[in-house]
Formats: sequence, structure tokens, C-alpha cells
Amino acid sequence: MVIDGDRGGMDADHGGRTGNEKKLAWPGVTNRPDQGPEAGPAGEPEAGPAGEPEAGPAGEPEAGPAGEPEAGADLPPSTDPESEGGASRSVLGPSAHRPGGGLAALSLPYQVAAALALSVIGLLACAHIAMIFLHVAPSNTLTKQHGEVVDDWVFPEFEQNWKLFAPNPLQQNISVHVRAEVADNGADGSSITRWINLSRDDGESIRGNLLPSHVDQNELRRAWDFYTGSHDSENRPNGLRGELSELYIRRIVMLRLAEHGYGGTVERFQVRSAVRSVGAPPWSAEKISTRPEYKELPWWTVAPSDLPRTAAADQAAQAGQAER
Repeated sequence: MVIDGDRGGMDADHGGRTGNEKKLAWPGVTNRPDQGPEAGPAGEPEAGPAGEPEAGPAGEPEAGPAGEPEAGADLPPSTDPESEGGASRSVLGPSAHRPGGGLAALSLPYQVAAALALSVIGLLACAHIAMIFLHVAPSNTLTKQHGEVVDDWVFPEFEQNWKLFAPNPLQQNISVHVRAEVADNGADGSSITRWINLSRDDGESIRGNLLPSHVDQNELRRAWDFYTGSHDSENRPNGLRGELSELYIRRIVMLRLAEHGYGGTVERFQVRSAVRSVGAPPWSAEKISTRPEYKELPWWTVAPSDLPRTAAADQAAQAGQAER
């Protein structure tokens, strides 16, 4: 007891705590986190003469005249349009009108026009999908009754083919031949040329050429496919497409004959196709005949529409001189 009293007195003499004082929970720390700011040793604001905090040196607001808010008082939300966030609170309040986007932002006439345009586009898209489906679908009642309507819609802009994924690739070589009846200039007779293999000429132009022409590769082949696909077995055209395909093949043939140049005027010409099956590979035991099968078209008399404009003009001039 004496020791405690002496120790307590010694603590009091040395600035310590007396016996009835409690030890701080955080030694060396004067303020707890949950306590307000007090006078601290390291730059913390000290109490003024009357125990009130002094005004800070950095222009902290002091109590102004009567009627003005003191420093630290809660201020109402700013309504100044230039202040941060004030414009959104004052201009766009909860009751402010916010225009919608899309069709809702248009006036009534424009909304009606836009709705009609979208409806027409949707109907056209559905009709196009239906036509393409009927075109590629197997033969059925609709295609038998309305096949011409479907073909008129699909060809030639929306033609469908499966060459990349063809289950039955071509197993035949098809070549197009032509011969012409040429009138000898200055003589009364005419002569018939030999058969000219136009497909072979295209093949020679392609072979060894790093950049072959699209005309040499596909013009004659596609024209012949167009012709055979739009004519029946009796060589009768199937509507307007058949007539156009005939004009197309006639124009191509006359252009090719002009390149050969036989020294006379072509009066008539005849076209035929030679179909030859591709032979079986050496390792196969399959027997395939490679003899060509010919299909000859009737003789066609040359018309002005079969010639280019310059050639047609020259032929008309020659005919006029012959009549004189």
C-alpha cells in the first residue's frame, strides 16, 4: 500500500497518472478515431483563448454578419446553372419532359410514313424468302402451278446454284462448235466452212495464262448453259428467257467468226454441241464410253441484231453496193 502510494505520488510528480486514473487504451495516442478533433501536438488546431477553435490561416470561413450562415453549416442544394450538378437539379427536375428516341421522337405524319415503309420492307423480305425457298425446294404443287412466277422473280439477279457443295459434279466435257456459209465477194457462189471448236479456242487462251480473261473462261460456257436451260428437247424457247438466250448465243458466235475472218460475208451459220463423258481413272474398273454425242441446231440466217453496229453498217453498205 505504501509502495502504491509512493509510486502513485511519483507518477504524479513526473507528470504521470495518479492512482485513481485509468491507463489509456492506445498509449501515446491522445484522440480516438471516434472522437472529435482536439488539440494535438502535430499541427492539429489548438484551442483558442476561450476554448473555441481559431480561424485557420488558409482563409477558412468565419462567422459573418448577422443573417449569414456560419462556416460548416449545411447549405441548400445549389441552383446556380453554372455550378456543378446545379443545372441537372434545377433544369431537369423530376417533372421535366425528356424526349424519347427512335420513332417516338418524330412527329405523327413522319411516324405514319416510317411505319408504312417498314411494313412494305418487311412484306418484300418475306416474299423474297418465300420465292427463294420455292425455287430451291423439291417439286411440289406450288412450284408446278406458279413455277413461272418464281422463275421470273429469281432469275437472273437471285440465281441459286450449289457449285461449291455440288453432290454430283460435272462428269462431261461440253464443247461448242460452229460452221458458217460464207458468200465469196466478187463471185456468185458460197462455201461452207469446217466445224470450228470455239471451246478449244477458249481453252488455248486460258492454258498457260497466269491472269486469264473472264470472257475466255465463262462467256461461251455460260451462254450455252443459258440456251440449253431455256429450251425444250425440240429446241423451242421457254418464254422470253429462251428468246434472249438465242440472241445471246448468236451474237457471241458472230463475234467469234469475225475473229477468224474467211474473206467473205457470213450469210448463215449452224451451232452444235459435242458432249463427251470423262473417262474413268486408271485404277478404276468402271467402263465409260468417251465417244462424243452431237446435238446440232438448225441453220440461222444472219440478222442485223447478230452483228455489232460497225459490222452491221458495213454489211448494209455492201448489200447496197451489190444492188446497184
